[in-house]
Parts: sequence; structure tokens; C-alpha cells
Amino acid sequence: MAEKTTISLNKPSWVGKRLDAVLAEAFLELSRSRLQALIKQGHVQIEGQAVRARQPVVLGQQVEITVPDAEPSVALPEAMDLKILYEDEHLLVLVKPSGLVVHPGAGHQSGTLVNGLLAHCGALSTIGGIERPGIVHRLDKDTSGCMVVAKNDQAHQHLSVQFADRKVEKHYLAVVQGRPAAASGSIENHLGRHPVNRQKMAVVDEKRGKLAWTEYSCGPSLEGGTLVHCHLHTGRTHQIRVHLQTVGHPLLGDVIYGKKGGPAVDRLLLHSWILGFRHPVSGEALVWKTEIPEAFSPWLTEPGWIERRAANVAEPGK
Repeated sequence: MAEKTTISLNKPSWVGKRLDAVLAEAFLELSRSRLQALIKQGHVQIEGQAVRARQPVVLGQQVEITVPDAEPSVALPEAMDLKILYEDEHLLVLVKPSGLVVHPGAGHQSGTLVNGLLAHCGALSTIGGIERPGIVHRLDKDTSGCMVVAKNDQAHQHLSVQFADRKVEKHYLAVVQGRPAAASGSIENHLGRHPVNRQKMAVVDEKRGKLAWTEYSCGPSLEGGTLVHCHLHTGRTHQIRVHLQTVGHPLLGDVIYGKKGGPAVDRLLLHSWILGFRHPVSGEALVWKTEIPEAFSPWLTEPGWIERRAANVAEPGK
């Protein structure tokens, strides 16, 4: 059902300003460009009348914004080379390459991992809807590494509970700009949508965001970059990228949260390295350690560091 919101333009400082600019300030859930599109489509009204984006605000006006339901699209099978680590009738575990979008969405209606999975499996769990069949969790487009995919609803539900209850072992490798002052630490706060740039996440108060908790330990440093092992206790959007950026050390190759300087790289240096969970049917503890991409090799210089990190991974569900 379409969502309707009424906003009262009752701030004297808004008087005379463009309507779209004021609405973007008053209604943080939508970007200014999205509001302009809704205005153009007639979904923004004052006293039942359509408005213009540039019209000046009058004090006390009541603006009604209707956000129509998104029109879902059915993902179609597309043949794709998939690096599968494990597969049975309930699930499969694979390595997603950097640059591959996980599921269809705005600007990516084909060529996604879901398209390839449908061609490989024929059918996946339906809990994620027609755009996200089988997708229990996701990785950002430019993040590589281990993912689990559910083939049926029973497996999907069981795996989702494990993720929600923080019983899944999620370990990532990242390379950050510079070197954190503390060799290891724990970052715990709340993350939510950035109040201005809706494509970004930001640290917010607990009323506006969800708890995010990352433990990290630093490895070798080289030419202005440091290898970091991240243990995720939660799984929020852009969690590692935001957490390390907030302590002053954004990931190399991060075009959203990064800053100028540091070694030049051709991809986001973030990799889902180890994933562990309980099999949704047998209950067996399964742990998958993926091959570390070549892009990380300049920082793999300390003998035994990677092996020690892997040895400390706990048994899933403990």
C-alpha cells in the first residue's frame, strides 16, 4: 500500500524558500531528487492540488506526500560462472567476486548474482521476495567473499535466525589508509541512513539507527596502508566501511567513505574471508575460509599473522 505523509510547513525560516528544498530538510527519509520526482509525478499536493518544485513556501501550509509502492521485477535466470564452495539440496556457499551486484534493483535489473543463481539452481527460497530469492545476507557490490544462499524456505528461516541471534561467524579482511593508533579494538555504536546523503550510512543515535559492533585487529602496514582483520558481531549496511572511517582510517578503494591519499588500488579492499554457521537441517558446524584475493597480497607480509587470525575463529553457535 502506498505510504502517505503529511508535513506542516510551520517554521518561519522556511518562508519563501523552494518547496523541494524545504521538504528535503523536513522529510529526511527521501532525497531531494526523489522528492522532485514525486512532485513531477503529482504525488506531492497542497490542499489537494499538485505543486511545483520551485514554488515558494507559505507559512502553515500542509503538504501531503504519497510514496507509491515500488514496482517489483521478476529476476530471470542468466548463465554465469559461479565459484561454489559447497552445495546440497538446502543451501550453497559461494565466493562473490568484487564488482558483482547481489540482487536486482534500481539500475541493475540483470547481470546480478541472483540471475546467475536462478540459472544454476532453478529455484531458491521465496522469503526474500521475487527480487531477492535465496538471499539470506548480502555483500556490497564492490566487496568480495563468502556468502550462503538458501534453496528453500526452511533453510532460509533457520539461517536468518542464526544471523539475527549473532550465532554466525563473520570475519573480514580489509586494508585501511594509514594505521590505527590502537593495534586492536572494539567499535560499538548505532548506524542509520546519513541525514543528507541517502546513499551513505552514518553513526546516529539509538532511536534512528541499529546497533553495530565490530572488533578489529591490525596486521602488517605497507606504503600507507594497513591490513585489518574485522570480526562482525552484527551485520549492518556498510558497517566495516563506516566504523573504520569514523576512527579516521577509511578503506582503500572506498569511493563513498574514502579520502585522498594512500596507495592507489583498483577495487575496494574488503573481503568476506571466513563464514561459519550451523547447517539448518543437520545442525553441523560449517566454517568456510576463502582464498584471499590477489589485491591484498602486498600486505600479506607477516608470517603466521593470517594463520593466527584463522585459528582464533570460534565454533559457530557458541
